[in-house]
Amino acid sequence: MGILRNIKSDHEIYENKSLECLVAIERNDCKQIKAFRKKYKGKEPLPNDKVEGYKFVMDEEFDSLKIDFSQKLSFEIKDLINVKG
Repeated sequence: MGILRNIKSDHEIYENKSLECLVAIERNDCKQIKAFRKKYKGKEPLPNDKVEGYKFVMDEEFDSLKIDFSQKLSFEIKDLINVKG
């Protein structure tokens, strides 16, 4: 019997509240998001720090979402919510 293993993706999925879409953020950049959350936890107003990532788009051929690697976009950290899957 084969061994099952968990293969980690290079990206984490976040929901952007203001744009109402899913975005993929590289794992290295997720450290910035975690540091931001820790530093500004319970504080208002939140600064407009940004992180780069990729937007999900609809793939008509497979009728599913896919990451659009054609352009890297900038997203405000305060608008991102981690999606646990």
